[in-house]
Amino acid sequence: MASKMMLCGAKDFPTVKLDGFTLRLETDEVSSEAKEIARKELRETPEIVEASIKELKALLKEEEGLYCPLENDAWLVRFLRPTKYYPESALTLVKNYYSFKAKHKDIYDGLVPSREKNVFAHDVISVFPRRDQLGRRILTLYLGKKWKHNKVSLDEIYKGAVLFMEAAMIEPETQICGATVIFDMDGLSLAQTMQFTPPFAKRIVDWLQDSVPLRVKAIHIINQPYIFNMVFALFKPFLREKLRSRIHFHGTDRKSLHKFMDPSCLPKEYGGTLEISLPHANNWYSIMEHLEKEYESKYLTSINSIDSINSLFWLLVDFQISGNELN
Repeated sequence: MASKMMLCGAKDFPTVKLDGFTLRLETDEVSSEAKEIARKELRETPEIVEASIKELKALLKEEEGLYCPLENDAWLVRFLRPTKYYPESALTLVKNYYSFKAKHKDIYDGLVPSREKNVFAHDVISVFPRRDQLGRRILTLYLGKKWKHNKVSLDEIYKGAVLFMEAAMIEPETQICGATVIFDMDGLSLAQTMQFTPPFAKRIVDWLQDSVPLRVKAIHIINQPYIFNMVFALFKPFLREKLRSRIHFHGTDRKSLHKFMDPSCLPKEYGGTLEISLPHANNWYSIMEHLEKEYESKYLTSINSIDSINSLFWLLVDFQISGNELN
């Protein structure tokens, strides 16, 4: 199954044992529960899947200069699932995905795990070992006392988040069920709030709202001090209603958090009953470093100019993938 999901043709990946739990990239066949979610929420039936893939291929072929692995149906489904199998919407998402990388070329060029070891070493971003009660992956960012901002920049944390999200996009279960993001702001200082800027806030919001082919179903802000209001004020002008409605503020009220997330998937410090130790980000790094070629496949880019009234530039992506890798 893994080879079908991967652009680089990889077939298996290392795993990490954690308190009897196996940490791994989940490329298995989706669960029966996820299949039902896909049917109800994403219109995913064999007939719609087949027709949508065919139409999206045709639309992408018409896009001059945009080169994609058109014969890799699993790759096309990555963009069809978050757009509920509407091919026109999936085409827009593909364009947004790559044009965003072109716009922020300074961030995305050469973005692979081996070049971002620092953010993993400082353990300020990680994924919980278990999914939540709705089958969603749980990504957590620690932007308070655990974050040494003079040693790990916000851009490094952003890059780490991108690497985790790109890995999650490979997992069929996550494509369907989506992801939940927790921002633990415990101990946020005034010096740390000064690291946030309007351009950074806009980049994050634009990425989440328009440019990431993943269903971000909820964002939970916990343990935030009063000065967090200064940070959120930077993000508010860029938020549209859909994403704004998915942001929930809990402070230290664990019962409030548990209204959305079952305690069984949360660690004790969040009022949960999860017995498994939370993985250090380096545990995930030992897995993600083996995805290096997959990230390189996604980021092989070239930018050609396209004549237009505004002399805009589109990102032209050329996946150099062999026929064997697409099977």
